[in-house]
Amino acid sequence: MELTRRGFLAASALTVGTTAFSACSSEGSTPSGSWPDEAAWQSLRDQVGDRLIRPTSPLAACRTDPDSGDCKKELKQVENPFYLQTEAGATQTQGWYEAWDTVVSPYAIAVASTDDVVAGVNFARENGVKLVIKGAGHDYLGRNLAPDSLLIWTHNMDDITVHDKFIPEGSTGKGNKAISVGAGARWLNVYHAATKAGLYVQGGGCTTVGASGGFIQGSGFGSFSRRFGTGAGGVLEFEVVTADGSVLVANADQNPDLFWALRGGGGSTFGVVTRTTLLAHPIPQTMGLIRGSVSTKSDTMFQQLLVRIVKLMERMATSDWGEQINIREGNTIDFGVVFVDKDEEWARGQWRVLTEWTDDNSDVVDTDLDFQVFPFSDQWNADFWDKNDPDFITHDPTPGSPDWYYWWTSNGAEVSWYLTGYQSRWLPADMLQRPTKLAQLFFDVSRDSGFSIQMNKGLYGQSEESRKRDKQTSLHPGAFAAAALIIIARGSRGTYPEIPGSDPDNSAFAAQRDQVNGAMGKFREAMPNAGSYANEADFFETDWQNEFWGSNYQRLLDIKQQYDPDNFFQVHHGVGSEV
Repeated sequence: MELTRRGFLAASALTVGTTAFSACSSEGSTPSGSWPDEAAWQSLRDQVGDRLIRPTSPLAACRTDPDSGDCKKELKQVENPFYLQTEAGATQTQGWYEAWDTVVSPYAIAVASTDDVVAGVNFARENGVKLVIKGAGHDYLGRNLAPDSLLIWTHNMDDITVHDKFIPEGSTGKGNKAISVGAGARWLNVYHAATKAGLYVQGGGCTTVGASGGFIQGSGFGSFSRRFGTGAGGVLEFEVVTADGSVLVANADQNPDLFWALRGGGGSTFGVVTRTTLLAHPIPQTMGLIRGSVSTKSDTMFQQLLVRIVKLMERMATSDWGEQINIREGNTIDFGVVFVDKDEEWARGQWRVLTEWTDDNSDVVDTDLDFQVFPFSDQWNADFWDKNDPDFITHDPTPGSPDWYYWWTSNGAEVSWYLTGYQSRWLPADMLQRPTKLAQLFFDVSRDSGFSIQMNKGLYGQSEESRKRDKQTSLHPGAFAAAALIIIARGSRGTYPEIPGSDPDNSAFAAQRDQVNGAMGKFREAMPNAGSYANEADFFETDWQNEFWGSNYQRLLDIKQQYDPDNFFQVHHGVGSEV
C-alpha cells in the first residue's frame, strides 16, 4: 500500500489500506540498574513541580483488554493528530519495520518555560539519563523517543507573538515584521495568527506539524518554499538551551555558528530550542490549486505522457509553483499543485504543454483537471473549505476544540501509521534538459512502485530573495540544484508492536521494504551524488553524513563538538551520532 508525504494537496494523496486498528505500544516503565533513585527524581520535582509526569501509552487499555469499550474509544482517539499531541506518551508514527517501535519515557517534564527545560537538561546530564525532546511528535526516524529516558515535552510552550519591528538581540537596524513561536506551537496556530495580522510565514503544509522543532531545524519545506524559502531560511533568531544548561540566543550576530547549525543541521542535536522567531512576509493576494489525474490505456502512451510531465516540470521549476505530482502504479498520474499570485488563465497557459497533448490523444483518460483560484488568506480558513470543499479537511472532533482546528483529510493516512520504508532523493534540475531520458527513468521506476515528485522541495528556480536567505543555512547543497524531491514510501495502519493481534506482518512488510529499496535504487543509480532530505530519509542509510548534509557535514560536526563536546544530545543519524 502506498502512502504520500504530508502536504497541502489532499486530493493528490495516494490511499492507505483499510486495515482496522487493533492496539498500541507499551506503557512507560521504571528501568533498573543505574537509573536515578526516587530521591533524585524528587529533587527534579522540587524544581518543576507537578510538571514532572509519568507518561502512559494513549492505548493502555488495549494492551490489557483489546475488546473493551475503553480500547475502542482510545482506538478512535488515536486517529486524531490533535489528540496525539496532547498525550506525552504518543507519537504520530507508531514505528518503522525492523528499525524502531514507539516506546514511552518513564518520566517527562511538561515544560512550561525555559527554566523547566534547563532543569531537565541539567538533571539528565548530571544523572546520566538519556534525554529526548518531543513537541508535535511527527518525527519519522523515531528521534523523539527512547527507552529509559527523560522526555522534554514542549507541547505547552505554544505562545505566539507578532512583531511589527523585530530586531535580533545584538543587532541593529530598522527591524522586520516577524512572529516568535514557542517550542510547542503548531503551524496551524501560527498561520492563523499570521493571517489575522495580514502576514505569511513559510512553514509546513501539514497543520499539526510543530513550528519550532525538528521540522525547522531540519530545514523545513512548505507549499511555497520556492517563493519564500525554507523554514530554516526564514529564522531570524533562536533561544536555545545547550548541553551545559546555558540559555543562549543565536542569530546572525550572536552565536552565528550555532545559528547556522540550527538552521538545517537537525533537531535534538545542538540543544533544546525554546523559542524561534520567523521572518514574516506580506500575505500574497491569491492562491491557485490544480487537482486531478491523467492515465493512459497503454504503456507506450504512458511513456509519452511522462515526457510531457518532464516538460511541465521544467515550467514549474520557478517560484510561482509548488506541491506534488504523484506517479502511481497502473499508468496513472495524480496532480495536486499550487501556484501563487497568478490567475487561472495564466496557469492554464503554463499547462498547455500537457493538456493540449492529452486532448489530442484518445488513448489518454483525462479526469478533467480542476483549476481554482481563491484568496490566499482562505488557505487556512476552515469556513472556506466547509463551504467550498468540505471533504478536503477534517475538523478536530475534540470537545471544546476551536472550530478552526482541522487537518487535511489526506493526512489522516499518516496518523498512527507504521512505516515499512521511506526514502527520498533530490532530483537534479539538469535532468529536465533530457526529457526523454528522464521520462524513461520515471517509467522504469513506476513498473516497481509509485512515487511522489514534490516540486516545492527543490530550490532550483527559487526567488532570488529566498535563495539568499537559504544559502545561509546548513541545508544539503544539492537542494539548490534540485528541481524536486522524489519520495517513495510504504506503510500500514493498525500495526502496534507488542500488542496481541496487531504485530507487524513480517512477510508483507519485508516485501514492501524491498519494493522501496528496489525502486529508489534505480533513482540512486541515475543520480548517485544527489543526496537526500534529512527530515524525510531512510532510517537505514549508511552514508547518512553525505546523503543528508553533503559538504556541510564537517562544519556541522565541528560546531557540535564546540557546543556539545560530550555528545549529550544524540539521535539516530544526527550530527555526531557516529562517535
